[in-house]
Amino acid sequence: MLRRGIVLAGGTGSRLFPMTSAVSKQLLPIYDKPMIYYSLSTLLLSDIREILLISTPRDVPLFRELLGDGSRLGIRLEFAVQQRPAGLAEAFLIGESFLDSAPSALVLGDNVFYGEGFSDHLSSASRRGVGATIFSYPVQNPRDFGVVVFDEHGRATDIEEKPEKPKSSSAVVGLYFYDERAPRFARTLTPSARGELEITDLNRRYLETRELYVEQLGRGFAWLDTGTCASMLDATNFVATLQRRQGLRIACLEEIAFRKGWITKTELAAAAARFGASEYGAYLLELPLFM
Repeated sequence: MLRRGIVLAGGTGSRLFPMTSAVSKQLLPIYDKPMIYYSLSTLLLSDIREILLISTPRDVPLFRELLGDGSRLGIRLEFAVQQRPAGLAEAFLIGESFLDSAPSALVLGDNVFYGEGFSDHLSSASRRGVGATIFSYPVQNPRDFGVVVFDEHGRATDIEEKPEKPKSSSAVVGLYFYDERAPRFARTLTPSARGELEITDLNRRYLETRELYVEQLGRGFAWLDTGTCASMLDATNFVATLQRRQGLRIACLEEIAFRKGWITKTELAAAAARFGASEYGAYLLELPLFM
């Protein structure tokens, strides 16, 4: 069965107040496109074409207006509401009927990934039919993250949530691949002290049966969590610098869909027309000339 995707774009975005007082942080720009484009591009690069976007009652209509039903990208896009932040693992309870016993991938709406060979890591994770795959990235401040611990053979042995004394510097990033059992496991989780269904507890279920795999993103990769003003600025500067120097767009959804053959040259031109005289629209218009 084909893997289906979930983008979790809920929460209050309180660390970005007052910018997010009236709009989801995932609708704020990272340089030339909404933040949500970056997480969606990760699923598209994983060849996932059926996607559920989960957000707040206030913001779902805005995401629907921005993205439509996905047909302009050759995908199917549905929407669901998370009434209040109740943990990342709740995404599998909200999305259980959408997943319909299919394997899944969950990406957080405020994560940006970039690096040569990233698609290879995504393919490796997607090919695994059994178990769960998480992604790790070395950080200088592991106490602020969930951390995965490895044995001498590079196999995951433990996951710690914001440990006081980290045993590793490998942070677990906001991208997770699961087999069809994820909703069933999520239903058995007990809310944490903060009243949430923790994704770390779901990952630990797979770890206990030695079915948790880790794709390690090292040198040459960038993982940016854009949950603060400073990190949003870092991400914007990063994207702006790369795009200006290379002349290529990061997380251009229409380009990904076109290169994968999901939309035609005519549909690409229609997308360019919708974006008018913007640099983004001009980029889409010129794409077929360089392929």
